[in-house]
Amino acid sequence: MSTGTKGYGEFKQGWPVVLAAMLGIGLGLSPVPIYTTGALAPHLAQAFGWGFGEIMAGLTVMTFTVLIASPVVGLLADRYGVRPVALSSVVLFGLSFMGFAFSNGSLPLYYATWAVMAVAGAGTLPVTWTRAVNNRFEVRKGLALGLALLGTGLFGYMVKPLTAWLVVEFGWRGAYVAIGALPLLLALPVGWFFFKDIGEGKETVSERRVRQAAQQAATPGLTLGQVFRQWKFWVLGVAFVLISFAVGGSIPNMENILKHAGFGADDIVWLASLIGLSVIVGRIAGGWLIDRFWAPGVAFIFLAIPALAYWHLAGGGTDVTVTAISILVIGFAAGLEYDLMAFLVARYFGMKAYGGAYGALYGFFALGAGLGPVVFGAAFDKTGSYVQPLHVSAVMLLVAAAMLLTLGRYRKFEASPAVA
Repeated sequence: MSTGTKGYGEFKQGWPVVLAAMLGIGLGLSPVPIYTTGALAPHLAQAFGWGFGEIMAGLTVMTFTVLIASPVVGLLADRYGVRPVALSSVVLFGLSFMGFAFSNGSLPLYYATWAVMAVAGAGTLPVTWTRAVNNRFEVRKGLALGLALLGTGLFGYMVKPLTAWLVVEFGWRGAYVAIGALPLLLALPVGWFFFKDIGEGKETVSERRVRQAAQQAATPGLTLGQVFRQWKFWVLGVAFVLISFAVGGSIPNMENILKHAGFGADDIVWLASLIGLSVIVGRIAGGWLIDRFWAPGVAFIFLAIPALAYWHLAGGGTDVTVTAISILVIGFAAGLEYDLMAFLVARYFGMKAYGGAYGALYGFFALGAGLGPVVFGAAFDKTGSYVQPLHVSAVMLLVAAAMLLTLGRYRKFEASPAVA
């Protein structure tokens, strides 16, 4: 059977899982707070007198909570299956996000809501959804992952104008409630009917545990202990801290970056929304490319070019065309990062401990993504400018891109006789 025919067969059987993963990830913990905080921050600042650094610190609280929660979620998914972990977390995440509507000016309460949301929503992280996608796809693994992670771009493209409209119509509290309802209304029902990992079906608890234990023992790849002893794991960890700091730091602050560059309100809305649009392109193009070319080489190009965009944004100015291009290439980098992580874990460490390995790497990613926004916000509060964090982010992207080139060729893992 040809590669093209196999790829078609994979999508014919696996498209429901990809669709469910797309909605689950797109309306989950990884993109929703990042894309909404920048739009809602001015209203929180006006209502309670908080600084941007204080508001963005919520992302840092979420980060350190996720550092603990994400590996645990990965291990739970390995042990009990991704379906119950993901679907229960969708419900808890949506409800906890609505909790921001009850903010009363107390920063400790505000930060506590971030922590609760991080624990409740950790099961909506890509670690759960991408495991099922990875298990169903081999020939078109990169493209399938790109499509599954497309939800972050779709949400990012739509949420900024949606949030602005919700605030006008219902106030910022109403916006929090409406956005928190989206996972319950969209991701949960689709996931309930369509999201199933290979082997999951109607079976008793004991039967499921026996099947999962046998499947885990026979799955090709490294154990979690072996993964942690691989130098490539630590290279990936450091690289993803740098990538997520640079990309994640700028996105929630993009509206304010553009505002202090001199753009008007109308230009800011559509320019900032380009991030989500370019994430969509980055997901599809990146997934297509890493299926056909060496993934670290593809990543080098996707990460090195946005470094130039940061230098342009740091220089200020209101050239709409150049600024739009700069935002687009930053979005391309954001579009590649999640599916790149999932792809590299599968190719370099195998699927035996995929959940634990991905969860641990996501902890590194979350560290940078959580620190980036607050450092950007604190720098602005102190200097009234984003020049310094933008320059630092440009250097970080170049260093991370170079680190990925050291990974070498993919590792091949043979399935055990039990699988055959």
